[in-house]
Amino acid sequence: MLADMAAELGTINEKVAALDNEIKSIAGADDDMRRLMEIPGVGPTIATALVAAVGNGKAFGKGRDLAAWLGLVPRQVTTGGKAKLIGISKHGNTYLRKLLIHGARTVLHLVKDRSNPLARWVDGLKARMHVNVAAVAMANKLARIAWAVLTTGERYRPAAIANT
Repeated sequence: MLADMAAELGTINEKVAALDNEIKSIAGADDDMRRLMEIPGVGPTIATALVAAVGNGKAFGKGRDLAAWLGLVPRQVTTGGKAKLIGISKHGNTYLRKLLIHGARTVLHLVKDRSNPLARWVDGLKARMHVNVAAVAMANKLARIAWAVLTTGERYRPAAIANT
């Protein structure tokens, strides 16, 4: 029985590897997806999901609109004329939001080059907030960068992140 389960696990792993290779080949064949994969934290899975969900990104007026559509912005609750920001709104595409947050977590842990503006921004995030809040903030930034890359058709430029 254990041998059968091991054989079945091997078959499943082969199928997963084949699907991963297919996603990589699809992402490698598309210009938008190749440009998206230049962004730290964005791999073939996130790039294909982003392009499938938002196309060229021109349906959104600005990067913040895409981040809001994905539910990566704080939710506002107003009572008695006082506004309070609590958590994220969690609207939009749950799968894509989760992918971006996972990609953001890798950026938070793996960014090493301190001359990179993104690395300095990440260091500031980690210094002033909880790691989960920082991951969502980084995912928000990734969504905004992805929007800029998709709408302009330009490659990712680390020096331009302050404008997204």
